[in-house]
Amino acid sequence: MRRIAIINQKGGVGKTTTCANLGAALALSGRRVVLVDMDAQANLTLSLNTQPMSGSLSSYSVLTGGARFGEALRNTSTPNLSLLPADIDLSGAELELAAQLGREHVLREAVEAWEVDARQADGRAPADYVFFDCPPSLGLLSVNALAAAGEVLIVIQTEFLALQGMSKLVDVLKLLKKRLNPKLEIAGIVPCLYDSRLKLAREVLAEIRGYFPGKVGSSVRSNVKLAEAPSFGRTIFEYAPESNGARDYLAVAREIALAESRDPDLSSLPPIAGTAPRPRAPEVLVSAPIHDASGAKAPAESPAEEPASVPIPGPSAPKKTESKAPAKKKKVGSVRPPADSAPLATVVLAPKAPPPAATAEEQSTSPDAFQALESGARRG
Repeated sequence: MRRIAIINQKGGVGKTTTCANLGAALALSGRRVVLVDMDAQANLTLSLNTQPMSGSLSSYSVLTGGARFGEALRNTSTPNLSLLPADIDLSGAELELAAQLGREHVLREAVEAWEVDARQADGRAPADYVFFDCPPSLGLLSVNALAAAGEVLIVIQTEFLALQGMSKLVDVLKLLKKRLNPKLEIAGIVPCLYDSRLKLAREVLAEIRGYFPGKVGSSVRSNVKLAEAPSFGRTIFEYAPESNGARDYLAVAREIALAESRDPDLSSLPPIAGTAPRPRAPEVLVSAPIHDASGAKAPAESPAEEPASVPIPGPSAPKKTESKAPAKKKKVGSVRPPADSAPLATVVLAPKAPPPAATAEEQSTSPDAFQALESGARRG
């Protein structure tokens, strides 16, 4: 049974997201996984759709001796994935354990007792993986998780400040290995919130690879689906199995599983496939079928009724009726209806009647004849 602590003293780097989705990837691949929430904020508990309730069995109960490790475990919606939840009571555990002798080993003793009981009853370990989601600090809760674990998975954000805190974290891990847990080893480093378009992210990742050769695995890219999934109480494989976040965490799970050959309990497990099986079809959270008051399903809209098919004039496109041509070019003979109105009948204005054509006799009259007539009228 592998026990891995996911840690970084800096908050907001993706520890809880990695714990939930990495555990789900391994569980969907046939591994029995247990997640332990060691943060009083209970973000891991909420991410797996479990409501933390004060007074219920939780990690606080295990640390204070109120319950055994196996009794406080809860099932999740993902097969083979169990959770030891946390609640706000965990914030006072450090004060309660401060005066206790051997306070750094309380969690390790609880996990070891759970494993011994299971081996005696079934002849095998109760789980294949146990992940500890550590709080963003190096207090007594994190020390308990590191003392109970055999490996450490460091989650880091590809930024300058995260790189600076990395060296201090490594020094703390060396000190803990020397005094509390000689078996503690760094299993790997997972860069999260990685954006390959940023030069800073590429440079920080290159620095980490140079300082920890062979320890830096696949990067988890920035993906909005990873941020949306906890609000629905789902892992990324239930919420968006085709997203980049699901692909990235499946790649991290394959890399973690490469060390299974060194564990006699896990050496017989099959390798992780390229795509994780889905426990169920993902729920449609947006654009669900609409029902009316009577419960009948409303008919779906036809493609012709989509808003995209309705021509909407843009603000910069002038209408034909608004443009006025100069008066000298205006046609009087017809009236043109507006372009956006219904077709109207064309109204034709009748032109004025032309003057009557002159007769042949009038056409033959010369200007001299008119002058003679005019002079005769004056004499008369």
